[in-house]
Amino acid sequence: MREANEQQGTDRDRTIRRTDDVDAGLWEPSVRLGQDVRFLLVAVGGGGVRVGREIARRHLRFVETVAINCDPRVAEAEDFDRRICLGAEDGSGFGIPTSVAAAGQLARAAGPALDRVFEGATFVTVVASLGGGSGTGILGPVLDAASRSAEVLSVFVIKPFAAEAERRAVADRAIAGLHFLDAFVEKRLRRQATLTVLDNEELLATDRQTRFREVAGIWAEHIATHIEESMLNPVEALVDAERIAALDIGESMARTAHSTPSSIGPAGPPPAPLPLPRASPPLAAATDDVELTFEVVVPIPGRPELR
Repeated sequence: MREANEQQGTDRDRTIRRTDDVDAGLWEPSVRLGQDVRFLLVAVGGGGVRVGREIARRHLRFVETVAINCDPRVAEAEDFDRRICLGAEDGSGFGIPTSVAAAGQLARAAGPALDRVFEGATFVTVVASLGGGSGTGILGPVLDAASRSAEVLSVFVIKPFAAEAERRAVADRAIAGLHFLDAFVEKRLRRQATLTVLDNEELLATDRQTRFREVAGIWAEHIATHIEESMLNPVEALVDAERIAALDIGESMARTAHSTPSSIGPAGPPPAPLPLPRASPPLAAATDDVELTFEVVVPIPGRPELR
């Protein structure tokens, strides 16, 4: 009887310590959002950067933001955590390509730099506005790199208005070309990637009062909602469930400690940890205070595709 009472006291003390740790914030989840699980938003090209800037200004929790363009003015996009210019720093040569092919050549030459962008990322959202030179040309190599590293990939591409007939035709060809990106197609077949086409013309048909300067904000709201509802909220719910599970273990021990001695039996094994998504360790852990960075990826001299 005395042994049973001593066991009750030990279990009760353990329960109190466990509950106090959780309430005091000393309990550590097995997965840290923003570090073990990384959320990445990548804006590609001039139009994509405009939409991405609107998303970045919403300050979504745990989300790292990256802007990639061939225009050196991307250095001024200070709403992003990282800004990458594909080309010469002075804007000469391939600095600001005037064609889809030239932008694609720059992006392929910068393959290792793009791989580093996505290394260790878990949930990746890519947004690009198609029809111009930079975004349309960069998108393919960016998706190749993202498909190789990301656990879950969401891609949003924006089509121009019908009045921009030539640009709209370029966008249609670019979207068709995405179906030939092997890594991206394979990821879609595994249901780990999605492609969403945001059509400016359909937006205008829905609301004729929409002004051009409002379009970026409308698409940004749509994409931000997707990130919240499809990525952030479900993963946070899993982490919260793990916290509740830790409390449940303590409450179960408390009920056992208050039961009659005859009902006390050997303690069963603790429940298995929740299956939270994990990424490979990132190159540098994300923090709330991410230092703004800007880098220029200069084409590698002698690469055949740049001749």
